[in-house]
Amino acid sequence: MLPRQYSAETDVELSSLSTAIGEREHPMAPDRGSPQLDGAVPDEIHRDEEEEELIEDADGYGDDDGPNASLLQRDEAQRFLAERADQGQNFTLRGVLVGLAIGVIICFSNMYFGLQTGWVSGMAMPAALIGFGFFKSLARCIDYPFTPVENVLVQTVAGALGTMPLGCGFVGVMPALNYLLLPEENGPLVLSTSKLIVWSLGICFFGVVFAVPLRREVIIREKLKFPSGTATALMIGVLHGDTDEDGKKKPDSGLEIFRQRSQDRRRSSSMDGIPAGQGGGSIQAASTNLSGVQTSSEEDHRDDWKAKIKLLLIAFGISAIYTLALYFIPHLRGLPVFGLSLANDWLWTLNPSPAYVGQGIIMGPATTLHMLLGAVVGWALLSPLARSKGWAPGLVEDWTSGSKGWIVWVSLAIMLADSVVSLGWLILRPLILYGPTYYAKLHELIRRVNLFPNFHIDRLKRGDYRALAPSISSIAHNSPYKSKQEDSSSEPDAPPHHLVSTRTVLVLFILSILLCIFSIRYVFPPIPFGAILLSILLALLLSLMGVRALGETDLNPVSGISKLTQLFFALVIPASNPNAITINLLAGAISESGALQAGDIMQDLKTGHLLGAAPRAQFWGQMIGSLVGAIVSAGVYKLYTNVYEIPGGMFQVPTAYVWIFTARLVTGKGLPEMAWQWALGAGILFAVLTAARVRGQGKWWQAWVPGGIAVAVGMYNVPSFTLARTIGGLLNWYWRIYRRREDTPVIVLASGLILGEGVVSILNLLLASMHVPHL
Repeated sequence: MLPRQYSAETDVELSSLSTAIGEREHPMAPDRGSPQLDGAVPDEIHRDEEEEELIEDADGYGDDDGPNASLLQRDEAQRFLAERADQGQNFTLRGVLVGLAIGVIICFSNMYFGLQTGWVSGMAMPAALIGFGFFKSLARCIDYPFTPVENVLVQTVAGALGTMPLGCGFVGVMPALNYLLLPEENGPLVLSTSKLIVWSLGICFFGVVFAVPLRREVIIREKLKFPSGTATALMIGVLHGDTDEDGKKKPDSGLEIFRQRSQDRRRSSSMDGIPAGQGGGSIQAASTNLSGVQTSSEEDHRDDWKAKIKLLLIAFGISAIYTLALYFIPHLRGLPVFGLSLANDWLWTLNPSPAYVGQGIIMGPATTLHMLLGAVVGWALLSPLARSKGWAPGLVEDWTSGSKGWIVWVSLAIMLADSVVSLGWLILRPLILYGPTYYAKLHELIRRVNLFPNFHIDRLKRGDYRALAPSISSIAHNSPYKSKQEDSSSEPDAPPHHLVSTRTVLVLFILSILLCIFSIRYVFPPIPFGAILLSILLALLLSLMGVRALGETDLNPVSGISKLTQLFFALVIPASNPNAITINLLAGAISESGALQAGDIMQDLKTGHLLGAAPRAQFWGQMIGSLVGAIVSAGVYKLYTNVYEIPGGMFQVPTAYVWIFTARLVTGKGLPEMAWQWALGAGILFAVLTAARVRGQGKWWQAWVPGGIAVAVGMYNVPSFTLARTIGGLLNWYWRIYRRREDTPVIVLASGLILGEGVVSILNLLLASMHVPHL
């Protein structure tokens, strides 16, 4: 259920396309997040004119030159791609090393926040900004310039490494297996560092390799938007500018034409009906008003990038100082802003963490307000009700007998209902919209290419002659599947030798599947071979939905995908199986990992496509980042679990509880008194609300319908985190909607706040390991 932000247990990819009023909510995917486009929509007249121009250009009749102008534009764009892909900076050792260094920082940050609340972020834009600032400061010391395609490599490697805490299950599944699995469920399962590394290496590749063939369909042919990838490409383009060393304007290189061709805004109509369930982002201006961002930003890019770096450093410093102070004064994590009684009895406190305010800025106002609604319903209504009725007689903060654990069952039902409806529509929608077209094409192809050349159903008129089999040329001429290179309206692509070859994909795909099977069997011997194969197959199928959802809505519903997998395995694996819970957890982890990897590389490939980067270089950068990330994240997880009490006051691992409770829920175990009745009612209610959100996509009232994932996240996280995020969401609203300012500064500010706490948490980790006393 997480975006390009991911929230470890809330499909809340914090990225979201939204309008000024009807903002799409992208809760953070419980496992990871990414900034999304979330800005005011241009006025209707301006948008209509833009769409009309783009339609005319696509048809080749927008200018006086007619079809020839379109062909010239396509040739120019093709040359641009070829020139960029041939640059040596597409894959460099320095780019890989800087990407890995940035990725390690993001990895520590994501592990820290993931264990606290389940929130994980890909941080593609901050990674590109940091990489640019680093090389810019060394411009006089390096032999060849730092180019946009090398920046693409840096952010690809950094993102692949940084999101491994979620991709390898270290913010959810592993804590559940290590600490929450009961003896009667054959737990707990405590794994050594070496086994954690084997597990991580086993599941970190197959999703990446599987996604590569999808690039041609979703990026080149369908031109899906992938808003976060587009926004990152625009920012990189702005940072590097379009001037030469003397500050003079460079001649047209085909970039502008290519960008316009790549943004088929007519597809915006195809987004009608796509569930906006999760995420709230703040980068939207980049996608919804592409040309405006380019024009205004590229004119003063030199001053602009310096201002962004300065803002990032200031935010980083403020957050770093607060985080260091937090180690010595831990009571700052829970300020009793509503009085001591509510703080002590019902956990209503405020965590004034700049990082959580930054997360709220990225999520946007719609998502954070829906999360606040979940906190109010869960912690102000249901929690006191469950305790007063005796359904949760223990202490409020007790996950087993207290109301904290009781309301999680309600939030789980909401998440499952939202996931089933949202993902179910993602399956049905292509069948409804495109099924008749593809059926007609298939029927026409079968008719033209007769599979039985000596048998003709159609009668021949006297004097007619018909070839026993059509010629190759006639097939090529008449087939609806013409070569894209022959179709002048098709999207230009990188030269073939810069693409990942089919042979490479097949070999690596087979090897990655075998590695996945071997690693799981080695680490978890009781898991049946068939269950592993089935979970991989399900992960690949659900990854297709995840990629399409990400491309159209900027939401990668990895948490929803994992929950559907858990639900499916509850039907396949009998509850009487002594390892039923473990199998259920691992199956969900595999599907979540596959969907996360596939979506992550697809966003990066979209960024690279817009900037002309070589896909093959990006692919190997992603593989290197995943390899190092699997090893680093396993080590970082061990560090945190050895130094801190988990679950404990600082790291409550709510995502781990969501995982284990989901496994028990779908297998019919562990429900407290009256939990199933309330969970059923909440599930039905949010199934209806999610359907309404799907139906109201693009309507003004859609943002006012609560999103299931966001509400659920507000329920299972304690109010202190939600309140801080809500403050950030309101700051986003004030800056972007009330003040009508550009999104980029607040995204940079938020990134600095998040990175500041994430980086200094490493220092706090060292202080805790040395048992430095608190004040």
